[in-house]
Amino acid sequence: MTLEQFFEANTRVAAAFSGGADSAFLLWAARQYGCQVHAYYVRTAFQPEFEWEDAKRLAGELKIPLTVIDLDVLDYPEVKANGPRRCYFCKQKLFMAMWEAARKDGYSVLMDGTNASDDAGDRPGMTALSELKVVSPLRLCGLTKEEVRRRSKEAGLFTWDKPAYACLATRIPTGTMIGKDDLIRIEQAEAGLSRLGFSDFRIRLYHGAARIQVTEGQAVLLMEKREEALALLKPLFPAVLMDMECRKASV
Repeated sequence: MTLEQFFEANTRVAAAFSGGADSAFLLWAARQYGCQVHAYYVRTAFQPEFEWEDAKRLAGELKIPLTVIDLDVLDYPEVKANGPRRCYFCKQKLFMAMWEAARKDGYSVLMDGTNASDDAGDRPGMTALSELKVVSPLRLCGLTKEEVRRRSKEAGLFTWDKPAYACLATRIPTGTMIGKDDLIRIEQAEAGLSRLGFSDFRIRLYHGAARIQVTEGQAVLLMEKREEALALLKPLFPAVLMDMECRKASV
């Protein structure tokens, strides 16, 4: 099956939209192939502000209606506790909220941007999508992340080279209860390092301290901007650490 064939068979679709490269390309393809598509973005404490700004920009450029759903995922004890199945429970709540809104708007199909490169065995959230009958056209059509980026670039989408971004909850060790204050500090820290020129990095909470993970290509930059980074992070965290095991670049 091709994406064109998928949208020929599904002419009116609701789309879970994160502001990332995959869901952005999926919205573009839906519009390209004549599908009536409506995007749904769930705002939670786990999503940084730049994701919301990218989502608004992309939806505006494609002229696709965008509904925003505010959801406090920390109201759910199974999410806040941050156990091994936190991602499953979180996805369940997010997509239940989107399904409710989509059905009220008259949609019977809800799709997301999971692609053929995503490993279902490593993503408990994908189990929730399957249980809730969320369709993943990119995966169904065999489109990998590399292919999505290539086609997005050809389509002129600004998201074509946007690094993969895991939600802020992934910065907190499994088993450590998630607090909203921790999420705010982490988001502020990552936004600050972005302004210093860093990209594709993470600030992870480690016994209350900030553990900086950068790619090997930016390790030298971190040393060069050490004082600026410390000035930014020390007011937010009691200690600042550098992870010597550099993270792999996101795809």
